[in-house]
Amino acid sequence: MLLKLANLCYDYPNTKGLVDLNLSINAGEFICLMGPNGSGKSTLLRILSGLATPNRGQYWFHDQLITAAYLADAQHRQRLHQQIGMVFQNTDVQLFNTSVAEEVAFGPRQLGLSAAAVEQRVTDCLALTACTTLRDRVPYQLSGGEKKRVALASVLALNPDVLLLDEPLNGLTIAAQQQMLTLLQRLRAAGKTIIMASHNFQQVQAVGQRFIIFNSAHQIAADVSADDLHRQPERQAQLMTL
Repeated sequence: MLLKLANLCYDYPNTKGLVDLNLSINAGEFICLMGPNGSGKSTLLRILSGLATPNRGQYWFHDQLITAAYLADAQHRQRLHQQIGMVFQNTDVQLFNTSVAEEVAFGPRQLGLSAAAVEQRVTDCLALTACTTLRDRVPYQLSGGEKKRVALASVLALNPDVLLLDEPLNGLTIAAQQQMLTLLQRLRAAGKTIIMASHNFQQVQAVGQRFIIFNSAHQIAADVSADDLHRQPERQAQLMTL
C-alpha cells in the first residue's frame, strides 16, 4: 500500500473541506479525482503533498504516519516533497525563476546534487516534457500549456514516486490537452503513480484507471475502476454533467 487515509477530515474556517475520507492507493495507479468544484479534490491533493494536514484522521505514506509534527522536521518535509510532486492548478504560483532551465534546476540543487547531475536532470526533464526549445525562455511569458509542461518538468526533476496534478488540463487547447495526457500515460507506464484532479470526465475518461468521485458534501460518493465505469452508463452520464 503506497498511500492510506483513515477517517480523514479537513475543516476550513467556515466550511468543510473533507469529511471522513477512507482511501487506499497502490503504487503505479492512474487515478482521476472527479467531482464538482469545491467538493474536496484540491484539498486532498494538498494533504497528500504535505502542504496541509488534516484536522482529524490519519494519513500514511509508505507506512509512515504523516502528521504536522512529522512535517515540522525540515528533513522529513524535504523527503516527502521529493517523493510526492505536485503541479498546481495555477502554475503562476509555482514558477518563479528567471528562465525555464533555472526553474527545472532549482529542486535538484536543493538536494545538493553536483552541477553535472543537475544539468543532466534539466536536460532529461526538458526533453521528456517537450520543453527543450523553451530552455532559455522566461517562465511567466509562456503560454498556458507551456507553463504546465515546465511546472511538470520542475517536479519530475526531483524524480518523485507520486505525481499530483490539480486540473492540469484547464485552459489548454485540445492539442495541448492531448500532449499532456500522452505524457502522463508515459510516466505511468514508467512506474509513476498519477493522481489527477479534474471536473471534466470527457477529458480524462480515456486515461484514468480508477475514478474516485466526490460529492458536494466533501465525501467520496464512489470509487470505481475504468472497467466498472464503462459498464455504468448512468454514472458516466452523471460525470458528464459535472
